[in-house]
Amino acid sequence: MELLFIIKAAVIGVVEGITEFLPISSTGHIIIVGNLINFKAPTYNGAYIDMFEVVIQLGAILAIVVLYWDKIFNSLKNLKPGKWGFKLWFTILVAFIPSAIAGVLLNNLIQSKLFNPITVACALVFGGFLMIYMENKYRRGNSTNRIENVNLVQAFKIGCFQCLSLWPGMSRSASTIMGGWLSGLTNVAAAEFSFFLAIPTMIAASGWSLIKVNVSMNISQVIALAVGFIVSFIVALVVVEKFINFLKRKPMRVFAVYRIFVGAVILILYFTKVMNI
Repeated sequence: MELLFIIKAAVIGVVEGITEFLPISSTGHIIIVGNLINFKAPTYNGAYIDMFEVVIQLGAILAIVVLYWDKIFNSLKNLKPGKWGFKLWFTILVAFIPSAIAGVLLNNLIQSKLFNPITVACALVFGGFLMIYMENKYRRGNSTNRIENVNLVQAFKIGCFQCLSLWPGMSRSASTIMGGWLSGLTNVAAAEFSFFLAIPTMIAASGWSLIKVNVSMNISQVIALAVGFIVSFIVALVVVEKFINFLKRKPMRVFAVYRIFVGAVILILYFTKVMNI
């Protein structure tokens, strides 16, 4: 039983590492996969599962810090007003604020009403069609190709779009990249701004969640937590680099089609009573 628990933790870590920075929703996939493999309450301690999902997100964030360490370090060395590092992190702060406010105000409602496979499936389908529309209408001809050149108006628009990701299944990555397209960012610039915006967003969200969690762990739970964190970190390292290379060559429609397909399959299985979730 303990080995099976650790294997399940590794599976969820893989899911987090793959999906956190792709525009397909990590939270949505974790909810769906967690239900499929029964990695959820009441089978396991609900407080522990909540904490586990927060900690593995931090593993994925660490991957971004490692991959972009040179740019992050150089930006912090140029953090004085008037320097490019100050401008970059100020735009990140502006983009962070809308979803931070909305998240605090709507957190309880979201947790109680939207954290289930059916609402996630609906978000996957809706977000997929929205991605296709936004990419066709706004992606081509964009000129902002470096995140250092993002202005405050562009940052605020991206931040407003990030609010969509409060609906599990919409995807924080997809929401911010669509906001980037609307604001005139290229594919790669939109994705990289999304990665940098993820650092304060996910640290704040994780910190908020951890403050509310009070759980004691046995040795199996500690091992499972460590395994999930490490697996999430390693997988995210590989996925992010490949994702950026993909965006340099191809549009994102394939992710939208995947979202629509997965969401539709879940809804069909549910309403035909083939799968009880």
